[in-house]
Amino acid sequence: MSSPRLLVSAIGMAITATSAYAADPVASNAVTLDATSINGKAEQASTDYKVEKASSQKYTAPLVDTPRSVTVIPQQVIKDTNALNLQDALRTVPGITMGAGEGGNPTGDRPFIRGFDAQSDTYVDGIRDTGAQSREIFNLEQIEVSKGPNSAFGGRGSAGGSLNLVSKQAKAGNFTNGGFTYGSDQTRRYTLDTNQEFLDGNAAFRLNLLSHDNNVAGRDNVDASRWGIAPSLTFGLNGPTRLTVSHYHLESDDTPDSGIPYAKSADRSKHNPDKPVNVSRGTYYGLENRDFQKSRVDTSTITFEHDFNENLSVRNTTRYGTSHIDYIWTQPDDSQGNINNGSVWRRNNNRIGTTTTAINQTDLFGEFYLGGLRNAFSTGVEFSREDSTRDGYTIDTKTGLGAQNNRCTPSLIGAPSGYNCTSLTNPNAHDPWNGSITRNYKPLNTVGTTKAIYGFDTIDLNEQWQVNLGARFDSFETSVKDHSKSPSAKRSDTSNFWNWQAGVVWKPLPNGSIYASYATSATPPGSMLDNGDTSNAVDDFALSNNLKPEETTNYEIGTKWDLLDERLSLTAAIFRTDKDNTRVLVSNQTYDNAGQSRVDGVELSASGKLTDKWQVFAGYSYLDSELVKAGRSGRNGVVNGAAVSNDGNVMPNTPRNSFSFWSTYQILPKATIGGGAFYVDKVYGDVGNTVYVPDYWRYDAMASYRLNKNVDFQLNVQNVFDKKYFDKAYAAHYASQAAGRTVLFSTNFHF
Repeated sequence: MSSPRLLVSAIGMAITATSAYAADPVASNAVTLDATSINGKAEQASTDYKVEKASSQKYTAPLVDTPRSVTVIPQQVIKDTNALNLQDALRTVPGITMGAGEGGNPTGDRPFIRGFDAQSDTYVDGIRDTGAQSREIFNLEQIEVSKGPNSAFGGRGSAGGSLNLVSKQAKAGNFTNGGFTYGSDQTRRYTLDTNQEFLDGNAAFRLNLLSHDNNVAGRDNVDASRWGIAPSLTFGLNGPTRLTVSHYHLESDDTPDSGIPYAKSADRSKHNPDKPVNVSRGTYYGLENRDFQKSRVDTSTITFEHDFNENLSVRNTTRYGTSHIDYIWTQPDDSQGNINNGSVWRRNNNRIGTTTTAINQTDLFGEFYLGGLRNAFSTGVEFSREDSTRDGYTIDTKTGLGAQNNRCTPSLIGAPSGYNCTSLTNPNAHDPWNGSITRNYKPLNTVGTTKAIYGFDTIDLNEQWQVNLGARFDSFETSVKDHSKSPSAKRSDTSNFWNWQAGVVWKPLPNGSIYASYATSATPPGSMLDNGDTSNAVDDFALSNNLKPEETTNYEIGTKWDLLDERLSLTAAIFRTDKDNTRVLVSNQTYDNAGQSRVDGVELSASGKLTDKWQVFAGYSYLDSELVKAGRSGRNGVVNGAAVSNDGNVMPNTPRNSFSFWSTYQILPKATIGGGAFYVDKVYGDVGNTVYVPDYWRYDAMASYRLNKNVDFQLNVQNVFDKKYFDKAYAAHYASQAAGRTVLFSTNFHF
């Protein structure tokens, strides 16, 4: 264990030992985990599953009056489910699937929202967080999921929606929360969250620490190790002017999971698609003496806020951050027919990528009256520069097999192939691979600059009718320089575009609304800065001229109600999302804005309390997707003339049905039990619908006990019935197998 992580663990253990001597108070009527204790002006941490308002000032109305689908995952749901990373937390929101990465598309969190890739549509405190990474949750207050196109909110991209991660910041009050989790598969997790006031309560310092190690249930040789630190400092808590300075640092060192290859059938078509090959759950195709995955994230933020009066405030945020990823990992490559009579080729995927981001964003928000009508508004400007550098390794496999070195046969398993060919059913991760690894030092550099202005307004026409309006103008310029070519070529593209949103809200009662809305998004060439799906890679527009931004439009009708004395939120929505001007291959080395895709859907959700003791967080999503115009089939810019058309196929990573249900019940004043059920329908990995992962049900359970005001315990069993299923589907080669049954026991302390 590294020294910083050892320090985190030692602090957590010491404070936990001290807290064990605390006296038992009078039992509370609510059993909670990690509840913030009250000291001075500290606020009691909310234990509700229902959230009234999103954190971003761009949402100019409460959620019940916001004419779009927004799901907020509160901290209590994250705690009760014992989510250990962002993917765990997003499992509670149907309509989101996770895609897989490899070489051209980097590894890391790759959420698909309503069927559209959102890998580059993640924000932290309302600021775009570019860069491929696997995100942690130890420094998060809540996760906000906005569904449907929303470039008016965040700028380029966001065709299916976006994620906003709300981080923990220094605030009024003195408290310390922390804990440790021990679990199956050598899971060890330590967290600490402490906040202290000073300067007579006018300033505060907060520190969050993390140390985490685990193997993966049911998977051989796979492990994860990371540590993080997140300090923040706020001045001016009692006045109209506030200044917050914060930093976030996370490092990880994992053994990546090589996944399971698809079964190579003679007729690989949408009429006879392939699912992953049937091998034992622990089958691992990687090489321990070659494979690794390391990452590092550093982000510094300065936020200045001033309240001119109770109706007008200004906020300026400056952020500078870097995200670095470095990996070599094995992929059991089946895409070229190299699963042959029980043998498989160990193809390497590698990347060294660094993304540096500098952003300054100013927001002016508040309310005013015009013509007797109340206007809740937010307006702002954004300037940013994002610089992404991708390099890699040259891997000499030393097989001596020439052009056939990726065509395995049983006779080539092991030493004859330099251990690049291995058994399909019984691979050995400890094979003495004897190839060589050389850093290339020939990076592809992509730079994107954004200049934007935006504004939002909710107008109260009367007590029953509201109009919600929003617009944003972006000027996005991207340039690319490929140092692997001699002389290195530099290309650039500039896109100027508007995005809009508009909604009408009718409130038949104060606690409910019925709405109709319209929203757009635009995805210009190079918008993912080489950090996302290869179909959006910067090289696309290098092969063609005058490509326009892809345009996405959403039409939605819905209703939202706060019931049971406004303790329970119920929502329902039907929508159509059309993506036009999609970049597709139309002939050899030529892309054009000729594609179209469509998703028709229904979404339902419930969050909050059914009774004082019974909480629920649930949802259902139905997505009927279609590649209306898919373009020509091909790879790397070359048309496959023999391939059938993909028009009419289902969009990849888009389950028709998905469902999540999580609930807890306080059976005794100090004891709570809970559980959940999660369903995801069949998911295709590719636009040709030739490979897929089957549908699955997964069940979780939990129980907690509050010893006293300072100490509580929680037991979680995830995947109770040890279901074997796949949670990520790549387009060609492999699928990721999910963890088996995992048991976690947590001790939490508060003082």
